[in-house]
Amino acid sequence: MTPRILVVEDDEALGPMLEYNLEKEGFLPVLVPDGDEALLKLAEETPDLIVLDWMLPGTSGIEICRQARARRETRSTPIIMLTARGEEGDRIRGLDTGADDYITKPFSVSELIARIRAVLRRASPAEESDMRRFGDITLDLDTRRVHRGDTEIKLGPTEFRLLDCLMRRPGRVYSREQLLDIVWGRDVYVDERTVDVHVGRLRKALNKGAKPDPIRTVRSAGYALDETYPG
Repeated sequence: MTPRILVVEDDEALGPMLEYNLEKEGFLPVLVPDGDEALLKLAEETPDLIVLDWMLPGTSGIEICRQARARRETRSTPIIMLTARGEEGDRIRGLDTGADDYITKPFSVSELIARIRAVLRRASPAEESDMRRFGDITLDLDTRRVHRGDTEIKLGPTEFRLLDCLMRRPGRVYSREQLLDIVWGRDVYVDERTVDVHVGRLRKALNKGAKPDPIRTVRSAGYALDETYPG
C-alpha cells in the first residue's frame, strides 16, 4: 500500500517541491499550507506520516503535534518536524512534544526522503514482511497467494491489491476515494461504484462455504477489516 503523507508547509516554493518529489518517490502526498487546515485534514483522515513545519499561519506546528498525540486516531502516526529553528532547546522541545524526527532548514530532499522511509520502517516493521495475517486469512506478497485456513483463495489482481490494502491496517475505515487512490492509482479514472463491485467479489471469494465475513461496511464511509472478527 502506498503511504499517504500529509505535508504541512506554508512556503510557496518548498511545499510544492516536496509534494512533487514525494509523489515521484512513490508516496501519496497531501499538501496543506496552514495549521488550521492541517487539523481539519487530520480530523477527516489519518495519514501514514506527517511532515510538519514548525512556523505556520494559524495553529503552529508544535501545537498540531501536541493535538495529534492527544487524539487516539493519530497517537502513533509518525511525525517529522521541519524548522529553521536549529537550537538544541528547540529540537528537544519538538521531540518532547511527540515528533519522531527533526530536520533543520535548509535540508536536502534526498535526506528527507531517507528519513521518511526510516521512520515508516520503525513505525510499521510488519510492512517489511512478505506475509500478511488477519484472523485465519494469510496473504503472501511474494507468491501472490491468499489462504483462509487451509484453503487457497483465488483472487484477481485488483481483489488481491484491495485485500492487501485492508490487511495492512485492520480496523481502519477506508473511503471509496482512498481505495481508488491506493488500489487503482491517482492517474486512473474509475467510478467509485467500481470499488463496491470489487469488494463484493472479494467477499464472495473469502466467504465461500458460508464462512464469517471479515469485511465491515461502514455506511456513508467505506470499508474496513473488522477488528472484532475472531478468525
